[in-house]
Amino acid sequence: MALYVLKTSRRDANAAMLSNYEVYQLLTDLKEKRKEMVKNKHSTGQQNLNTIMYETLKYLSKTPCAHQNPDTVKKFLTSMLPHKLTK
Repeated sequence: MALYVLKTSRRDANAAMLSNYEVYQLLTDLKEKRKEMVKNKHSTGQQNLNTIMYETLKYLSKTPCAHQNPDTVKKFLTSMLPHKLTK
C-alpha cells in the first residue's frame, strides 16, 4: 500500500498522510455528493476539478486500494507501529 501526501504551498507539521485507499474513498464520496447537487453552471475551475477527480479515481480504481477496507488499512498501520516509521 503506497502512501502519498497531497502537498500544498503551506507546510503544516501536523498534516496527515493519506493512503491511496483514503484518497479513493474521499473522492468516491465527494463524487456521490456532487451527483446529488447537480448544477447547470460549470465554471472552468469546476471542470478542472471534475477532470482531476475523474483521472485520479480512474487510476486508483485499478490499484489494490479499490478492494481494501478500513479494517485492512487499520491492521496494516497497527502492524507497522513497531517499526517507528516517520514522514
